[in-house]
Order: sequence, then structure tokens, then C-alpha cells
Amino acid sequence: MLSSLWALPRDVSVDGWRVDWLMQITTVFVLIMFAATVVWILWACVRHGPRHLAHYDLGNAKSAVIKATCLSAVIFGVVDGNLLVNGLGDLNAAFWNFDKANASPRAVRIEINAHQWAWDARYAGPDGKFNTADDIVTLNDIRVPLHVPVVIQLGATDVIHCFSLPNLRVKQDAVPGMINRLWFAAKEAGVFDIACAQHCGVHHYKMRGQLTVLDEAAYRAWEANASDLSAHAWDPDDKTAHWGWDWERRNN
Repeated sequence: MLSSLWALPRDVSVDGWRVDWLMQITTVFVLIMFAATVVWILWACVRHGPRHLAHYDLGNAKSAVIKATCLSAVIFGVVDGNLLVNGLGDLNAAFWNFDKANASPRAVRIEINAHQWAWDARYAGPDGKFNTADDIVTLNDIRVPLHVPVVIQLGATDVIHCFSLPNLRVKQDAVPGMINRLWFAAKEAGVFDIACAQHCGVHHYKMRGQLTVLDEAAYRAWEANASDLSAHAWDPDDKTAHWGWDWERRNN
């Protein structure tokens, strides 16, 4: 596969093929234009050799303008037009289609709070509400089930960060004072990197975590155990630990 040859992270997302296809077809178009340009230059070198009588030309003749305009239109139409049309189509059909993600009764909802230099994650516990005693709270460790939509709401407490999942082909900025969101569904189990894609300070390079994709049974077992552990660690007086927000109120 082209993605393997070009050392892209392995695609484990249900919709990741959309991103890879756009990158690959754009690269093909660029290579074709590069090859055509090289051929054109070589032809010019041979055709306009020492025996060729040079003619000074400003290049502003009507025919030259028409040729340049048509060539530019074809290039922008094929390359940028393809990116624009298919990119917007993919966003509407998949990456921004939160109705599709939320329609699944099995969808997992996670709140992530970014700060220098770590990712705090919070899952609603058995009561289905955030910021209560049975919430699952983790640090740089996010676990999700296989083939299930995962909807993430993302905030930040200090500077702009960017929650990036290269293997899932999604990323989103975490901006102080805002709640952004993204969603994905994994098609392969495994452990994958969580990166910060915005320079957020001197220890930006340390801001990484792990996304673990588990089969349904393993995820449910982890979820039950993690909720129990969080319930035992709950301290109603530790106000700084209660950073969660109401999901419905911020879901915009």
C-alpha cells in the first residue's frame, strides 16, 4: 500500500481511508504535473538550443494570457477542486457527522481536559452523568471499544493544545474557554499514540498518551473496574479534581 511505502501511521479508523485517499490521489496529481513540467523543460532545452533564434516576448499577448488562464484553471480545478469537493464531502458524511455518532446506543462519550503537559480523561460512570463519584478518571490513558463510535468533548485549562490521533486520522484543537469535539470509530484493536499537535510550551514533546482499543468484553471489564477504583478515590472536598462539565449544556 502507498501508506506503508510513505511511512504514514497505520490507519485503524473506520473512516481513515477517506483521508488517505485524498492524500494519495493529490500526490498522484502532483507527480503527474511534476513529470509534465520536467518534460516541458527538457523539450524547451532541446527545441531552443544554440541554433534557435531568440525572440523577446513580454508574454502578455492575448493568446498567452488565454493559455496561462486555461492551464491554471485545469491545475486548480483538478487538484484543489478535488480536495475541496471531496474534503467537504468527507467532513459532512463522516468527521463532522455527530448525528451519526450519537445515534448509536453503544457510543462512548469522553471529556478530555488538556493542560501543560498531559491529557486528563473523564468517562461518565454507571449513572450516565459527568463529574459524579462513579466517573472514570484517567491520565494520559484513554481506552475505547472496537467498532463503536467514540465522541470526545475537548477543553483546555492553560494554552492551546491539539488532541491528535494519527492512527485514527483525526485531531482537534483544545482551546481555553471553549469546548470542541471530535469523534471516531476504531476498526483494529491495539495501543496507539496520543500526541499534541500544537506547540504548547517547553515540555510540549512530553505531552503524549496512549489510546488503547479493546474488544467489547475487555472494554466492559476495564470500565467496571476503573469505575470502582474511581469511586473509591472520590473526594468531595478536592474541588480541583472536579473539572468535568455537563455534557448536554456544552454539546454545541
